[in-house]
Amino acid sequence: MFEPRNRPAGRRAPVGAVQAKPAPGPMKTLSVRAQNVLKELAVELTCEQPPKGTWSPSRELLLALSAERLASARNCGPHTMREIIDWAQGCGVTIKPVIRPGGSLPDMWAGLIANASAGGLTSAEIVSALQRSIRRKSVRIPIAFQVILVKILLSSFE
Repeated sequence: MFEPRNRPAGRRAPVGAVQAKPAPGPMKTLSVRAQNVLKELAVELTCEQPPKGTWSPSRELLLALSAERLASARNCGPHTMREIIDWAQGCGVTIKPVIRPGGSLPDMWAGLIANASAGGLTSAEIVSALQRSIRRKSVRIPIAFQVILVKILLSSFE
């Protein structure tokens, strides 16, 4: 006999039960794509030579990762990036996500102000916000000053 949604009676969760989200990190293995992205980054960031086949990234590699680096890595789309960030979180390493490209400039600036107030503003976030503001030709901060700030931040903080 079938219950609603054509599920057999034995597979249905009890009423009121909360379904747990799968645990990220060491309890769950990374997808092959995520492992391949991390293998390439391991060579670049830590000079590690990962073995062929199933592999788990070192803590040193996770600490060297940034969301900006993941976003620019070959074959690392949003889904793979989210998987790697979640997995690293499960290993106790927090990789802060990049500023989302959507939304209004005032919302973006408000988010930066909030991050700065909390003491969590990074140079990468500043550069990303300024580059976006330049692309959108924002008049709130003079474009020439934005360009100068981006150049200063890129040369000083890398």
